[in-house]
Amino acid sequence: MRQNTKTYQDERDVDRYVHKQLEKIGLLFKIDFNDQQNVSDSLKETLGGASKTGKKGTGRLDFAVEKYVKSFRVPVIIENKVGLRKLEAKNSNGTISMNTRDVQAYALNGAVSYARHMMRFNKYDGVVAVGVAGDASNNTKIVVTYIYSSEAEPKIMTKYTSLSFLESSDSFDAFIKDAILTEEEKHNILIQSQSELLEIANKLNKLMNNHAITAAERVVYVSGMLLSMQDATDKDGNVIVRGLKPAELESLPANNERDSVKIVNKIEAYLAGKGVPDEKRALMNSTFGAISRDPDRDTPIKSDKLVSKSISEASLTRQIFQYVYDNVFVKIEDVAGHLDILGEMYSVFLKYALGDGKGLGIVLTPPYVTKLMAQILEVNEKSKVLDTATGSAGFLITCMEIMIDKVNAKHGKDTTEAKREIKDIKENRLMGVEINAQMYTLAATNMILRGDGNAKIEKGSSFDKPENLYKDFGATVLLLNPPFSYKENGMPFLKFGLENMQKHGKAAIIVQDSAGSGQAETTNKAILEKNRMLASIKMPVDLFMPYAGVQTSIYVFESGVPHRYDRDLVKFIDFRNDGYKRTKRGTSEVDNPQERYADMPLLYSLGDKADKHEKFHKKLWDLQKNCIEAFISASGKDWNYESHMEIDILPMEADFKKVVSDYMTWEVGRLTKGGAI
Repeated sequence: MRQNTKTYQDERDVDRYVHKQLEKIGLLFKIDFNDQQNVSDSLKETLGGASKTGKKGTGRLDFAVEKYVKSFRVPVIIENKVGLRKLEAKNSNGTISMNTRDVQAYALNGAVSYARHMMRFNKYDGVVAVGVAGDASNNTKIVVTYIYSSEAEPKIMTKYTSLSFLESSDSFDAFIKDAILTEEEKHNILIQSQSELLEIANKLNKLMNNHAITAAERVVYVSGMLLSMQDATDKDGNVIVRGLKPAELESLPANNERDSVKIVNKIEAYLAGKGVPDEKRALMNSTFGAISRDPDRDTPIKSDKLVSKSISEASLTRQIFQYVYDNVFVKIEDVAGHLDILGEMYSVFLKYALGDGKGLGIVLTPPYVTKLMAQILEVNEKSKVLDTATGSAGFLITCMEIMIDKVNAKHGKDTTEAKREIKDIKENRLMGVEINAQMYTLAATNMILRGDGNAKIEKGSSFDKPENLYKDFGATVLLLNPPFSYKENGMPFLKFGLENMQKHGKAAIIVQDSAGSGQAETTNKAILEKNRMLASIKMPVDLFMPYAGVQTSIYVFESGVPHRYDRDLVKFIDFRNDGYKRTKRGTSEVDNPQERYADMPLLYSLGDKADKHEKFHKKLWDLQKNCIEAFISASGKDWNYESHMEIDILPMEADFKKVVSDYMTWEVGRLTKGGAI
């Protein structure tokens, strides 16, 4: 039988194959798709410096499909190679190799490299990177991936083995829905990002500690530098203040050319360009002024090994800036989602501050826990969220991300209605109060880094603010992690917040267990006189490791409804096994953590009936033990799970070992960390 398939001689044959496949599904050349000679100027701009050689040349795509960029903000790029063996190269751990040799030699690797570079320009919501390779038209393979950030591993779309998903808006819409990350995938990224950030922060801490930058100054350096790296744009998206780049810090000793002065000046210009209110801007500028107070830090010195690959000699200021730029600004910002970047950094630096940390009683809530608490309270786009002990604004950031996701799901991303609602969320639906000047600056910076410079972040004591501030805001959601060193473990923050919410609002606080077993008896009694307790969730004893070892619980309330002791049952949930193991080296998975966190909102709302829900992972739970519904007394001392748990008459050896292990973890943490949350 005659073979009518021609063997590929060179890459031009593969180009012709792809060209024909695109036309076959109805796409028009130079209208719907282009080759490397004809890609749009807009897309070409994002390829500047993306050369596969690792040098600064512009990347040259084999093909680009830009038909759906306007409606989906997702271009499709295609790279081709001759020979099936040139389709893709992977590392030993299964990830796509990004070394220069493999990026040049393999189709998918080159496409992914280009796509990651393109995502750094914040112009697209994602990039579809396609690798095509083969020996003949009947022996050609396609791998399709979705890139959602400049650093994260691409999502491989295994069920897409041809280019037919590009046929129409409907088929591409279906593809995008498949490509959008699931909650489990988002949770994985959150944990991965947190572990990576912990490592980055520890290295950065050593660099600054070695050069006598105090723990109090370190987070100011990081947050200020991150601000100075941002572009400030007007309402039409035009850049009015260009972000600072490492190469602009030239380590010149003249006073007006000092690296740190350039950073401080850029911060001031950025805040002004963003329209940050005068009073807030003055407070922030005052805090960030610390960056330029020591001229010696602007004198050129031999580079630390952390940055020696980028620069051989530079000022300490430039070295820190370079490290933050390479490892936080570029790598973490677009991956972390709900991650409180500055809060994570702050926790690491605070760990080394010892006396300061103990005195403040502050360690910030892990991001996956802030997300869980927001989900339990059913935060949505109509919520009005209050945090009267804001810290670095971790709760507000989580809620803002959830609210924006819901708006985009309802109206479609970048639609007029979505933009209007998101603007309202950022300006009118989030409020925090923070008394510590440095933490206030962190909170404001954190919100600005997420596209919001004007949220209601108030400086001062929550208890001393004008009454009409809270009344006018009208909070429906209250989220708290108060400083443990405050009287009665910080429970007065909860009482005050509940008093300043709308009736039937929902509140959640994560606090030391001792607050619910007698240490906050007076405040707890007062809370129950006007508010109904809904749930108590016992959290893992190692939750705040490596910063602190302390047992905590989440308490959930409905505001403005007195607790009825003879009728209102409280759900007591044992979540000590959340699936993670935390050590000084980071967080590791040991028992299905993604599934357990996904189950918790169901367990909270459905109690021991949660196993009837189709999405509940019933094999992971013993609902008779993990969830108990019981009455509480008016004493304010029986708010913890163990006060209501059923105790087996004959404890097993494993139970004994678990109790001893939990106690030893708590005791060691208490002795070494001072018991801070």
